[in-house]
Amino acid sequence: MGRYLGPKIRLSRREGINLQLKGSRRNDDKVERRLSRPPGMHGATRRKQSDYGLQLREKQKMKRIYGLLERQFRVFFKRASKKRGVTGEMLISLLERRLDNTVYRLFFANTRNEARQLVGHGHIRVNGKKVNIPSYLVKTGDKITVREKDSIVARIKATLEKWEDLPLPEWLAVNRKSLEGTIVREPTKADAGLPVEESFIVELYSK
Repeated sequence: MGRYLGPKIRLSRREGINLQLKGSRRNDDKVERRLSRPPGMHGATRRKQSDYGLQLREKQKMKRIYGLLERQFRVFFKRASKKRGVTGEMLISLLERRLDNTVYRLFFANTRNEARQLVGHGHIRVNGKKVNIPSYLVKTGDKITVREKDSIVARIKATLEKWEDLPLPEWLAVNRKSLEGTIVREPTKADAGLPVEESFIVELYSK
């Protein structure tokens, strides 16, 4: 499966926001200064965008935040469009419930990419069973635990300690000693706190 392997900061500069692709969950003045200028030779100024351009940029932001390819993103959008409720908000809820994102939100990993590796390598358990599919959707009541391997346990405990001053999303609960996370309820748009206008994405795919 294709993945972007280039500089992560370049993607953030392209969108003009910190996409948190390099494990920076806090505000970083150095990063913020770099984000003020787009990448590339002619990146000194940002051109005025058309309606289509604005819609496209919002879609690209969300894809890059969650680390998805276009086909994967469309699958989630189609799922969201079939659910009751506001499509854009349903899309965010589904993406938040991905197992790799859940691992990231529990502070078991510094980035979603690292969380995806933990899941893909079989280090994460859901209700006691190994799940190595990053796109697996967790549900209310699910228990997320870690494989009992010293190196993995030590790595995740260090990550938890690194971000211990940051608040856990309200749709999750975590036991830091046993490394067990619990899905308290389904996540909402407010829980995600994304710097994205999801209604533009709905407009884009509705054309």
